[in-house]
Amino acid sequence: MIHELLLALSGYPGTIFTWNKRTGLQVSQDLPFLHPSETGVLNRLCKLGSDYIRFTEFIEQHTGHVHQQEHHSVQPSQVGLSGVYLRAFCTGLDSMLQPYRQALLDLEQEFLGDPHLSISHVNYMLDQFQLLFPSVMMVVETIKSQKIHGCQILETVYKHSCGGLPPVRMALEKVLAVCHGVMYKQLAAWMLHGLLLDQSEEFYVKQGPSAGGAATSQEDDDEDLGIGGLSGKQLKELQDLRLIEEENMLAPSLQQFSLRVEMLPSYIPVRVAEKILFVGESVQMFENHNHSQFKACEIVSNLCFTSRMMSPSSCFCPGSILKHQEDMFAAELHRLKQQPLFSLVDFENLIDGIRSTVAEHLWTLMVEESDLLGQLKIIKDFYLLGRGELYQVFIDHAQHMLKTPPTAVTEHDVNVAFQQAAHKVLLDDDSLLPLLHLTIDYQGKESKDATGTREGATPPQETSPREVPPTGWAALGLAYKVQWPLHILFTPAVLEKYNVIFRYLVSVRRVQSELQHCWALQMQRKHLKSNQTDAVKWRLRNHMAFLVDNLQYYLQVDVLESQFSQLLQQINSTRDFESIRLAHDHFLSNLLAQSFILLKPVFHCLNEILELCHNFCSLVSQNVAPLDERGTAQLDILVKGFSRQSFLLFKILSSVRNHQINSDLGVGSDCSTSCTGLWGPLGYIQ
Repeated sequence: MIHELLLALSGYPGTIFTWNKRTGLQVSQDLPFLHPSETGVLNRLCKLGSDYIRFTEFIEQHTGHVHQQEHHSVQPSQVGLSGVYLRAFCTGLDSMLQPYRQALLDLEQEFLGDPHLSISHVNYMLDQFQLLFPSVMMVVETIKSQKIHGCQILETVYKHSCGGLPPVRMALEKVLAVCHGVMYKQLAAWMLHGLLLDQSEEFYVKQGPSAGGAATSQEDDDEDLGIGGLSGKQLKELQDLRLIEEENMLAPSLQQFSLRVEMLPSYIPVRVAEKILFVGESVQMFENHNHSQFKACEIVSNLCFTSRMMSPSSCFCPGSILKHQEDMFAAELHRLKQQPLFSLVDFENLIDGIRSTVAEHLWTLMVEESDLLGQLKIIKDFYLLGRGELYQVFIDHAQHMLKTPPTAVTEHDVNVAFQQAAHKVLLDDDSLLPLLHLTIDYQGKESKDATGTREGATPPQETSPREVPPTGWAALGLAYKVQWPLHILFTPAVLEKYNVIFRYLVSVRRVQSELQHCWALQMQRKHLKSNQTDAVKWRLRNHMAFLVDNLQYYLQVDVLESQFSQLLQQINSTRDFESIRLAHDHFLSNLLAQSFILLKPVFHCLNEILELCHNFCSLVSQNVAPLDERGTAQLDILVKGFSRQSFLLFKILSSVRNHQINSDLGVGSDCSTSCTGLWGPLGYIQ
């Protein structure tokens, strides 16, 4: 019977120890020679055998390389239970069962040497597994019932290993170490080579939707070049290749990645996962660029070397973003993988080391090689109206074509006007102007853009694309082709925020120009006799111009110039790309906040004031002669509306300013400063 017991405990039941799928191993009830106490001990041992059989069933279902028992049929893998982490868990579980198998072998040897040993000896030798097996079975049942997947298995094993039973903790820590081996392999592929090896969506980094179209394919021509040099067709290939290279340089990254937070184990903080995401994204972007550059270099080299125009070695592709330290970092990851216990300190130190290397290289690539400061100057000049003389001329040129609802040809006409304005102010940078393109969002454009959008273009309107914009100015936007690798800083979302500021600044600048034109009309008529209506009209113009001029000064000097200087100072004081990105995000947020775009009541009130100013300028321009009764009524409405909106703006800013002064929290000081910037002009008008 002892040999029957050992066989049953090994997963091979017989007639004395029977197997039932629901109840597991049990002692047969038809054995009269067993005392009830012996039956109790044997049933206690049978629970170990039942757990062992269920362990081996689970392992066999998901790996297929464990000792298969003949007494039960292996069921197909359950839906939702698959993946490399589950296979690693099964591998660790199988290694955890090895001491149990060895204990059964040792017992068999002991019984062969001493046939008089009792069942109590078996119970004593296997007592160490009485606590272990039920606890591990809880982990297995949790995985099966909740369909735990991927890195969630790490979290499940980790939580069950935090108990107070040393055998259970040590066994599950060994299983967890095996599962960590899969994570370290995925980390090595992602952080060192930019490869996301995650077919079953198990990792805590996931690939998002593509941001751009498919890469342009290149056609290879096996035709001989000949001794005479390049043919016309081959020369065209070289020209096409140059265009392809430029498109690849200017295109944004084709893939976006993000964290799959539900897969992140609780013992790995989100801040560490974000560093892992940043490193992998940067390495992948750089590797993709190197690959496209290598392909381009290879084609150019083959064509040009065959025609004896240049040597293959003269075609250079950039090096590694990790400064050729991949082997060292891979060795460090392997060292962490070999550790029996996961150490967050060592893990985060290594991640920080890799991140620092990547961030410093990106800083060099962006600031020194890609002239980030020059690109920011371009953003400031064109999106933030730093080139005021350019937009003054453009407003004069485009005023007549943008005062009506836009059509399909408006965008072309506006860009022609923009080019003319650039030439008029001597802005003839051949490399800069092709990167800039004014956009007009008109009704029906979405169907045209469905087939292919212009790279770098951002949707310029907050209104629904089905609505017809009242004027071309309301649909105006600016698109900028961002060069590689600056596209990771100037993302489409960032450029859209710049576009919001751009439209706002253009509206202020346009109203200011119209009010100045009204002043010119006033100067032309100052020698004529004026009446009471004229006095009211020109007093209103003075109040409007005073407010708009101060708003323009506040936006350009107190907000834009001040924040831009701080941004440049922060960029020059660091050699870390992440610090640059954080400083730029802070810069953009401050622009939106201090220009009142985020303060909706103030922003709405300012837009109403600008609209009143525009209506006033239209009234003055259309009525050169003294106003008639209808014109006087319109003027009276404008006077009351401007007074009401100015008072409302004054009250809102007063309320916000007092709230910030009385608040004990140090939050919103930028908003308080913003409110103070318009305090004087409004107080004067009131």
